[in-house]
Amino acid sequence: MFKRILIANRGEIAVRVIRACRDMGIEAVAVFSEADRTALHVREADYAVAVGPAPAAESYLKIDRILEAAKRTGAEAIHPGYGFFSENARFARAVADAGLTFIGPSPSAIEQMGDKVEARKLMAAAGVPVVPGSPGTLETEEEVRTLAAKIGYPIMLKAAAGGGGKGMRLIERDEDLGAAVRMVASEAKSSFGDGRFYVEKFVNRPRHIEVQVFADNHGNTVHLFERECSIQRRNQKVVEESPSPFITPEMRARMGEVAVRAARAVNYSGAGTIEFLADADRNFYFLEMNTRIQVEHPVTEMVTGVDLVKLQIEVAAGAKLPFAQSDLRQRGWAVECRIYAEDSAAGFTPAPGRIDAMTLPQGPGVRVDAGVYAGAEVSVFYDPMIAKLVTWGSDRLEAIARMRRALSEFTVVGELATNLDFHRWIMRHPRFLAGDFDTNFIRQEYRVESAGVNGADPARTAAILAAAFAAQRDRGSSRSTPTVQAPPPINASAWKLVGRNAILAR
Repeated sequence: MFKRILIANRGEIAVRVIRACRDMGIEAVAVFSEADRTALHVREADYAVAVGPAPAAESYLKIDRILEAAKRTGAEAIHPGYGFFSENARFARAVADAGLTFIGPSPSAIEQMGDKVEARKLMAAAGVPVVPGSPGTLETEEEVRTLAAKIGYPIMLKAAAGGGGKGMRLIERDEDLGAAVRMVASEAKSSFGDGRFYVEKFVNRPRHIEVQVFADNHGNTVHLFERECSIQRRNQKVVEESPSPFITPEMRARMGEVAVRAARAVNYSGAGTIEFLADADRNFYFLEMNTRIQVEHPVTEMVTGVDLVKLQIEVAAGAKLPFAQSDLRQRGWAVECRIYAEDSAAGFTPAPGRIDAMTLPQGPGVRVDAGVYAGAEVSVFYDPMIAKLVTWGSDRLEAIARMRRALSEFTVVGELATNLDFHRWIMRHPRFLAGDFDTNFIRQEYRVESAGVNGADPARTAAILAAAFAAQRDRGSSRSTPTVQAPPPINASAWKLVGRNAILAR
């Protein structure tokens, strides 16, 4: 087993990996930009290395600086988390070339599944159902128009190298095609450095359902069932749950079998996710594979009892999977809400800033994976996630009831906005409670005025504002009033508490 692992990431996923390392008796190395000098993952790590200025392109996305940090701290392996380098074959190859272990799949698997068009071809050849669309990439508006006439509107135009909801446009009529093609090509080029795109037939009332797969380097591949990810805004997930309230036991078994087949087609190793679109008639189609740990992995952990991050590390170190498919079960129900610093009333625009005070929910069946603390800053430079709130119950209704209770306990006060009231609205919406939703749910149902009536508690909001006002008044009138700070780890040294300096010269 590794003695020291570097986490090439930040925020809540870096903290999550650090905790797995600590459970396993492994030392953790954090990397940080100038903007993250006092971030939670830096405080929690055993070692921390500065890797550059605030912009990710000048710090977290500098391969040479990440590898140098690993080398000089004696790290034996690198965990990429999600985002950043997690699906970058060039980085995975550079890690291996440096004599280190990349905690993830092979560069070959990343490459094969990273190109959406090539992945579609590969999956079709492996007998995995794919959404009807273009056989390869397209380059012109006329090519798109010809294909649209053949398969019919509506269609989805997607960047070949896209992901995370970027480089996608729904086209419902011919008049909108030209503008959509230009926008997708431009966004694909700027976001991914690859302007290629392709077309898929838009699935009627689509459900976004993904299957967690896991494989070792000894020929064993299993699935850990599905996650329902249809509650999305701007093509990005905000609520996930497991099991899915939509699929039948027979459909679950078929999706699991297909997901394992897809993983085996690229000799996969480690944690991965096969994403599907399902239509109203429960036909399902391969969408893409995420060759990394997912943001929403905690819901799978809650219903299976498997620590996916710990298992990633064990498999990367050469271990076999400790279970067979027949050993795995779904127990109870889990729901996850992604808590962001964003203004739901203004189109879910990021609204970062300082957190002056924060209360995290607790109690039976509640888990919070946070990347911040009271006194921390949600930076303008990165994804504005505050935390992932997960609840478990013996059934779906209990899990949702616990989520409503946990959301009522979750408070964030400061120079930022959050989507907490938005989640409170979702957890009380009749269609969500009935499991009657698809990826269009938020676009169809969310109205700021209705969310305010159904989701927000006026008395609670007034109490929070009064407390914030009192804290601000007291801060101004008394020098002895302490500044809200993160509670230090029990074994923290003084230099951690005042913000880390680089342990290495940049």
